[in-house]
Amino acid sequence: MGKARLEAFSDGVIAIIITIMALDLHVPHGATLGALVPVLPVFLVYALSFANLGIYWVNHHHMLHTCERVTGPMLWANLHLLFWLSLVPFTTGFMGENGFAAVPAALYGGVLLMAAVSYTILQATIIRAQGSDSLLARAVGSDRKGKLSLGAYALAIPVAFWSNWVALGLYVLVALSWFVPDRRIERTLGMGEHCS
Repeated sequence: MGKARLEAFSDGVIAIIITIMALDLHVPHGATLGALVPVLPVFLVYALSFANLGIYWVNHHHMLHTCERVTGPMLWANLHLLFWLSLVPFTTGFMGENGFAAVPAALYGGVLLMAAVSYTILQATIIRAQGSDSLLARAVGSDRKGKLSLGAYALAIPVAFWSNWVALGLYVLVALSWFVPDRRIERTLGMGEHCS
């Protein structure tokens, strides 16, 4: 089975998720800089969420570029990822509207953790379908960066009840670590054959 439909569907869903988040940004009442202060937390969480969704979109593109074929389990694993990503606008709004309070910050981290888990499942499903000597398997290797990200999210959730700012810092740190597209896949694609 070809991968074009999977890529197009995923791109469309991520575009809709970002649009939903943008629609939650409300124009402040007033024409002064002070009028922006109440919407600043919502905008900051939006920016972080936009960055996270962009990171998933870029790395998802790179990962699918290594695929030779798409299988049924890969389709379901991809839907699992899209489900968790689709909850990002809700947790973004919840955290932004409540000034980074502990429960919204922990819930935001829970969704990020589950999105990372589902991405890891999709990655493993692709490797299982393509083989242990596949381009993706060679590119990700032991996936230390992915495991560290999962650990940081898992840590940030309980930390949010102690210090929501430290939890937010961990979310930002993970995003910064992935901001540059995963070069492991690009390097591997440069060395091996792949489908277009």
